[in-house]
Amino acid sequence: MKLDFIPLDKLCVSKANMRFSKSVPDVSDILPTVRQRGVIQPVIVRPNCAPGAFEIIAGSRRFHAALIVAEERRAMGEADSEIASLPCAILEDGDDADAVEASMIENMARRDADEVTQWESFTRLVKEGRRTDDIAATFGLPELTVRRVLALGNLLPRIRRLYATDEIDRATVRHLTLASKSQQKSWLALLDDEEAYAPVGHQLKAWLTGGQSIGTRHALFDIEASGLSVIADLFGEDSYFADPTAFWAAQDAAIHARREAYLDEGWNDVVIVPPAEHFSTWEHVKASKRHGGRIYVDVRGTGEVTFHEGYLSRKEAERIAKGQASGSGGKVARPEITSTMQTYLDLHRHAAVRAALTGHPAVALRLMVAHAIVGSSLWAIRVEPQTSRNDLVAQSIENASGEADFDHMRRKVLDLLGFDAEEPTVIGGEGEGLGPDTGLVAVFLRLLDLDDAQVMDVIAIVMGESLASGSAAVDAVGLHIGIDMADYWQADEAFFSALRDREILGHLVADVTDPAIASANAGEKAKTLKIIVRDALDGTNGRDKKDRWVPRWMQFPPSAYSQRGGVGTVCAHARVEAAMQGHDAPQPDPGAPGNAVPLPNDREEGIERLAA
Repeated sequence: MKLDFIPLDKLCVSKANMRFSKSVPDVSDILPTVRQRGVIQPVIVRPNCAPGAFEIIAGSRRFHAALIVAEERRAMGEADSEIASLPCAILEDGDDADAVEASMIENMARRDADEVTQWESFTRLVKEGRRTDDIAATFGLPELTVRRVLALGNLLPRIRRLYATDEIDRATVRHLTLASKSQQKSWLALLDDEEAYAPVGHQLKAWLTGGQSIGTRHALFDIEASGLSVIADLFGEDSYFADPTAFWAAQDAAIHARREAYLDEGWNDVVIVPPAEHFSTWEHVKASKRHGGRIYVDVRGTGEVTFHEGYLSRKEAERIAKGQASGSGGKVARPEITSTMQTYLDLHRHAAVRAALTGHPAVALRLMVAHAIVGSSLWAIRVEPQTSRNDLVAQSIENASGEADFDHMRRKVLDLLGFDAEEPTVIGGEGEGLGPDTGLVAVFLRLLDLDDAQVMDVIAIVMGESLASGSAAVDAVGLHIGIDMADYWQADEAFFSALRDREILGHLVADVTDPAIASANAGEKAKTLKIIVRDALDGTNGRDKKDRWVPRWMQFPPSAYSQRGGVGTVCAHARVEAAMQGHDAPQPDPGAPGNAVPLPNDREEGIERLAA
């Protein structure tokens, strides 16, 4: 083959081309790149019967994109340029089999670059001075997509390899880009430990932002002088603060002291990045103190603090460079107020707003819900993971009618808030492309647009997602509403597989048949007793059908079949009873505020009424 530039009007698509069609192919994905850079990769052609003409064996879409761009430029009055001709690799004039083979090799060998490969390429472009919006325009991608790909630079190389080989999903990687290096190492250690559980997806976000012990190694202050209580392990290798609130009071004081020291040294500004956000080096460039560089203090929810000295955002750096080029000077002006004045303003505004909120409870309620959904540096709400190491149990809960009802209402709430309907949870959402702080405000503003009934629907979903499985709260709510578990459950394979105790199986036989039948089969094996229970529930093998049966452990209130103990639901109910001691609890009134109308037996009708 030889390479040459051939005018567009001398080219046509060959019938031997794998993508040959009488209709124009979709070129929307490559059109932005062709507009920006032209056609870079040569198309494969061979001589045609017409003098000086060629037919395209591989490269039909590049050819049609070039035609569109050439027409656009002519319409704008531009003279024909290099876009009016294409770089071509010219084959020897041969038979159709050679042409088809060349077309198939070129098209079938092509593979879209994975995100890790994109990151390697985009990073090189950023180092060469390209802005994210330039990269987005060149490759026809949303700028948000480019920023997310670049965020992979925050990951340890092994995590990038796991992602490239599809061993971890996109949601997990998205949250790991927010993690510090030490957090990433801790997560990898959990992944490698067969006995441990490494959180993924939205569970990972909760793991990163809250619920962790704060190690003493992260303290910026003198621990002994602070007088804070510390808990150490038996070997003295790791120690933690007993009171996280007291730790943060001391840590914040130390951070602000360091901030004042930096400002006294002449730094232009010191920016504290709260735990709900994170500092990305790829969005900033190094800048000296003399050229307006700032200090960025990256604070993590684990207590870890990193000081990034001498950085400016890329946009600021470009603005300064343009100012120097035009002779207007490049030094960044100092802020018009001091950090002390900023603290003074912030605290007074905060005091005024929270005082005013006491007179606007509806606004406070919506703000509270927004915090529960998005979180903040002071809020960390975690989603109940509903995990089980037993596959049958996990499958059972996924197929439960209660889960289907809840998911139906969750999708309606996701739509109310403007979130993607495919998001697995409402908690943790913040709106596409918004940072945590901006996302919090965006969700709050959406909630202000909703009426009280819609806000109550949102609250029900948020509370349901964060209600701890196995807690006394589950029992208290079930009792108050008056839930009949027969509306939500029936015995399945997971239930029977978890039954192993012959004594308890005998009680279940008595429950679903008759005590005399249970007594007559007392000496049978567990397998036989299970069959009797199944037959009674299904009404097979001559057994009378036992409708709407629920084991005592699962009912509201729950009870046990023996005095042996060890039933979690019964223990949880005991805690509820302890809380109710001395309190004459009234019977639930379905019409009272805070009480939902229970689902009737006709479940579809009930779901429709709740949705309405």
